[in-house]
Amino acid sequence: MGSLHFRANVVAVVTDDDGRVMAFERADLPGEWQLPQGGIDQGETPVEAAWRELAEETGLSGDDVSLVGEFPEWTAYEWPDGPRKNGRLGQVQRWFTFRVTSDKIEPEPDGVEFTSWKWVKPGWLAENVVEFRRSSYARVLVPDQS
Repeated sequence: MGSLHFRANVVAVVTDDDGRVMAFERADLPGEWQLPQGGIDQGETPVEAAWRELAEETGLSGDDVSLVGEFPEWTAYEWPDGPRKNGRLGQVQRWFTFRVTSDKIEPEPDGVEFTSWKWVKPGWLAENVVEFRRSSYARVLVPDQS
């Protein structure tokens, strides 16, 4: 789904049985929270990219989480400062939902993308993610309110 103008990307939503999601604090912007995400490599399917990004950024694997859903559509957003050096205007994203296999599961943020994590309500994250991502987060995390 990527194009010359938008980078193809995946997002991993990790949930628990109480309906909370794991939010991760960005290493480069302390106080900013988001979900694990990243680009889809050539030859990789979106679901493969979601598993890879989840493992790289949080240390979570199939021993810790199970895949329970996929948002049925791509979402898109533009970067606020216009095209990046690669000439792209923003990202299109495929969202995957994972559920922890135990309430004792704790991710290990990689220290490059993320430094810490916490459980939050989906609506809190949709309201507190960086502004240019809010509509995508609200559409997927709290669809009845977007």
